[in-house]
Amino acid sequence: MTGRADADRPETTQKAGPPRRVRPRWRRLLLWLFAGGAGLITLLLLAAAVLPMPSTLMLWRLASGQPVTRVWVPLERMSPELVRAVIASEDQRYCSHRGIDWGALREVLSDEDGPQRGGSTIAMQTVKNLYLWHGRSYIRKGIELPLALLADLVWSKRRMIELYLNVAEFGEGLFGVEAAAQRYFNRSAAGLARREAALLAASLPNPRLRNPATPSQRARTNSFRIQQRMAGLGDRATCVLGAS
Repeated sequence: MTGRADADRPETTQKAGPPRRVRPRWRRLLLWLFAGGAGLITLLLLAAAVLPMPSTLMLWRLASGQPVTRVWVPLERMSPELVRAVIASEDQRYCSHRGIDWGALREVLSDEDGPQRGGSTIAMQTVKNLYLWHGRSYIRKGIELPLALLADLVWSKRRMIELYLNVAEFGEGLFGVEAAAQRYFNRSAAGLARREAALLAASLPNPRLRNPATPSQRARTNSFRIQQRMAGLGDRATCVLGAS
């Protein structure tokens, strides 16, 4: 009887709950890649805050067997005239913006020449030199902008310009202001006079074709303009040099 009763008893089934949502693997992979990339960028920025970092161009030259000359010097061993010259020439609002000069950038973007002229701050040039590639590219600019904002958060203004002046290219295989000052003027970066500092700053847009020791008429004119801007810079370099 028991077997028959069991057979006649209606079979009960457990109600299934709502279907479990399984996150697609590609989405999880993207999240891991994003987290890993963000972590790597943070580590690189933190490393540059304390270490004498090389530029990507320096690393490429070393990897391809080409000579590299660079002598790292702290900001305290650079002429204040050099700091003024670079700020006057490259980024006159350096102390007031947070990595990007949005006003200058809007002017560039509204110009038909696009990224082919101007708009780069010292922060943008520094992250480009340290982490990115050279050449005119919207893709590189798109990466450069958020990196400049992050770098301005992580580095002080003094550290930022110290990095820039130690990785900027001043000639074929010649990097940093100390090596440039010794080659072109037979003195240290600390001993550069205003004219010499302005000539070095004037060479930065195209350092492989502009020799500060034997400047062309155009380079001398540009250097004179930089010296005029230096004289009118006022307190716009106080974030690096302090109040005068």
